Amino acid sequence: MKVWQHVPGADDTSIVGPSVVTVGVFDGVHRGHQALIAKVSAEAKARDAKAVVVTFDPHPMAVLVPEHAPLMLTDIEHRVELLHQAGADEVRVLNFSFEMAAWSPQEFVAKVISEQCGAAHVSVGENFRFGAKAAGTIETLREIGADSGFSVEAFALNGDTSPFSSSRIRAALACGDVSIANDLLGRAHEVFGNVIKGEQRGRDLGFPTANVAVPPGIAVPDDGVYATTFTVGENVYWGATSVGTNPTFAGERHRTIETFVLDQPDLDIYDRHVGVAFQAHIRAMEKFDNVADLIAQMNRDVADVRKVLVGI
Repeated sequence: MKVWQHVPGADDTSIVGPSVVTVGVFDGVHRGHQALIAKVSAEAKARDAKAVVVTFDPHPMAVLVPEHAPLMLTDIEHRVELLHQAGADEVRVLNFSFEMAAWSPQEFVAKVISEQCGAAHVSVGENFRFGAKAAGTIETLREIGADSGFSVEAFALNGDTSPFSSSRIRAALACGDVSIANDLLGRAHEVFGNVIKGEQRGRDLGFPTANVAVPPGIAVPDDGVYATTFTVGENVYWGATSVGTNPTFAGERHRTIETFVLDQPDLDIYDRHVGVAFQAHIRAMEKFDNVADLIAQMNRDVADVRKVLVGI
């Protein structure tokens, strides 16, 4: 049975020597996740061990109850990168399946934490549950650890008015409040995709845009105009990004993410893989009576985006 999923940047070989392990989905790798991984990293250094993060792909809910699966804040490649940045020496991506979902808590610990991670210590959040039907608790983990040779520490969830959570970030993005989402993440929410050819209306209006095809299932902010940074390879540009269905033009129903890259009239990026990081909300999506009014507003949008991004 396939246990580890091969993902660029992740590790899929057995660990030699002791490790300090944490387990979770870690979608978004938000400030709460970062705090936990920092503790794992510190504990690993104190023990001369490796800090190992075990995560799941696909999201367990996407397998067990796909109709209720959440939109993801990060694709798995970006999640692995962020987990390394947060302090993980190694990231293991579990290929979640119905078979894995049926493992008892004892099976999960034996097959993953002990046999393949060589855990000397496990650090998890205080709400951690594991095994079939989430039957395993922190106390269960401690009992298994006592027999398996590893210690367990449970940490209170970090937060502000309430614990940091991926669901809070998704809720903020759903209403276009990237300020709250970014505060919870500790960075700007970023989506990735290939630049594809669209209707090319922006070019006719004097604002050529990059139409970014973000994969299905990724959380995108609510319809509106945003100040963004736009990454192509190692280059980062300023952008004015429109999310929505272009209501000024009759018949438009397809939701798009289109970025006008400031001060780069000759930028050729078709078929390139790019990142769009949402820095601030500029305005809600509007329907204009005519194209002239739309162009006037787009000029104001670009001016507003410059004001916002100057301080970033």
